[in-house]
Amino acid sequence: MSHPRDHQPEITPEVLLKAYACGIFPMAESADDPGLYWIEPERRGILPLDEFAISRRLARTVRSDRFTIRVDTAFEAVMDGCATPAEGRTTTWINPRIRKLYGDLHAKGFCHSVETWEDGELVGGLYGVRLGRAFFGESMFHRARDASKVALVHLVARLKRGGFTLLDTQFVTEHLRSFGAVEVSRRSYHHLLARALEGDGDFYCWGPGEAITGAVCLQSVSQTS
Repeated sequence: MSHPRDHQPEITPEVLLKAYACGIFPMAESADDPGLYWIEPERRGILPLDEFAISRRLARTVRSDRFTIRVDTAFEAVMDGCATPAEGRTTTWINPRIRKLYGDLHAKGFCHSVETWEDGELVGGLYGVRLGRAFFGESMFHRARDASKVALVHLVARLKRGGFTLLDTQFVTEHLRSFGAVEVSRRSYHHLLARALEGDGDFYCWGPGEAITGAVCLQSVSQTS
């Protein structure tokens, strides 16, 4: 379900967090469109943390520590990567208002980036919003094979260790489906969201600057709650 384009001069980070708590999120038609739409899908994409699926090949890549994973050290650069057209994604919905909103949320500690580095260069990552024990994934990008996938695996490991109960993907793509993402009804989603908002997850369960190994990451991913 798509709500009308907003006519407010500015949406504040506080308004944005209240929207997430109600199951609504903003999107733009394109990077050139200054307007925003409030979205509440009839069918919501989620990635059940205890049913996260990872292929043997990707697990080997994670375990090899080919990439270094950092958190919240290059948030703006991750947004740049997500906003840049790439193969299979010729357009982007991340407009200047989106960038400012999520940048402000990041400054307030409610929006995070998981970054994939190789030889000192940022080659992939993702960002999303944290609220209670819910994490709302917004976008991801890669410039090296598996870079965004490894970031997602590390995100799931962090969420599981930190006591999160909901990973919201908004929609389900074939890419996300390969990790176990599913669609749930709006009613089911609101039940999961309400439960997730009852407590607080610890996103910095390994510390904001600590780069964990692939082995530690996979151990956390394999644990069930």
